[in-house]
Formats: sequence, C-alpha cells, structure tokens
Amino acid sequence: MSANTVQTMRQVIGALAFLTILLPGLANAHGNVAMEEDPCVRRVGGSLVHFNAYQPQNETKGQYCTDIPGEGETFLVLDLMDPGLRNMPVSVRIVKGFNDTGDDQTVAYWPPAIHPDGVARGEAKLAKGLYTFIITPQGFSPSSYLLRVQQLDYSATARQATVPLTVLLLLGLIGYELSKSKRLRGRAAQGRLHIPMNPATDSKRIRPPVGAPRRRASVICPKWPTSVRFG
Repeated sequence: MSANTVQTMRQVIGALAFLTILLPGLANAHGNVAMEEDPCVRRVGGSLVHFNAYQPQNETKGQYCTDIPGEGETFLVLDLMDPGLRNMPVSVRIVKGFNDTGDDQTVAYWPPAIHPDGVARGEAKLAKGLYTFIITPQGFSPSSYLLRVQQLDYSATARQATVPLTVLLLLGLIGYELSKSKRLRGRAAQGRLHIPMNPATDSKRIRPPVGAPRRRASVICPKWPTSVRFG
C-alpha cells in the first residue's frame, strides 16, 4: 500500500469520525435535548417552567414554543415543573413587542393564582409580530419568553443549515481525496509500463542494427523432412 493511499485513508477516517460526532446534532429537535438547553424552559425564581403554544385551528397536533407559525387564537400552556411554584400565586402577562411594562400593549393577562396541578392555561389572539410572555411568581423577579408569530428566526435557520452544509463539505472532501488517490495510483502504474509515444522510434529499437548477423530460421525451427521412404 502506497504512502498516498495510507494518507488518504487516514483523512477519510478522520472525516468520518468528525461526522459521527456532528451528525447527532441533526436529531436535537425539541424534546430530544437536555432540559437546561431546551428553549422552552426558563428559570423563574430559581424554579423551572416549561412553555408551549397550540393552534389546533391551523395544526391539530402542532406544538410550538417561541416560534408560532400562524396567526389567530392561540392556546398557551405553562407547566410549573418545580413543586415550589405550585404553592404560590403566579401571574402571566402577554405584551406586544419587547415592552414588558407598557399596559397599553397588553394582549392578555392572567391574574395571580395558585395552580396546584402545576399547569397555568390561557388563550390569546395573536397577530403577526413579536410578543413578550412574562411570568411573575409572587415575591420573585419576572422571567419572560420572546414569541415570534409568523416571523422567521434567522439565527435558528442559520444554526440548522450549518450542520448539513458541513456534512456536504466533508463528503465533497472525502470524494476529492479518493479521486485524487485513484489518479495518483493510475499515474504510478502508467510509469511502470512502457507506453510507446513514438512508434517510428520504438520500431528501430526492436529491429537489429545494420550489418548484424541474422539467425537462420532453421536454427530456431528445425527443418522437418519433406519425404519419407518406406521399405
């Protein structure tokens, strides 16, 4: 095995190992990530909450987090994951834009209430745009989600496109290295074989020089008798 082939194999193995580490990122959709990395999870007063939005009029089984694809009536569900939040009043306010204090921009408001089942529910009619979903447990600082209704999240789109583009680039690199290795092996094999480039010159090499003694055919092939006498 040539040195070029060994080097190419090492590069291919290295690229495949990198892909093995990278490809699981393609499966990191919502529900398949660590709790702390889930974009639907927030910390409120040291406790965890989980937010989901539903629009059954647009998608019966659709479940959304901060990116809501359609307008209209939206069911908003807040799971109080830690038991401590279930024993204290929690209020929710939804305001249009990034303003978390302007009451004139309030789209929906859930007054402080205790939720022993750990779920705070409500509805809001959301038009296209940005909204702030503000959670305020009694005695703690508020926490919030930024909701995008019919808005394209360019940063998330770029992150999702990074992995497929990287995979394509690595596959292209592997293909190039393999084709280059084949070309190098072909050239090496061609160098070991004599391929006539000038037939006239090569024919002179085959013919004996002028004046050189020629061997008789009978020396090479013994002469057989032409007649046989019987009796």
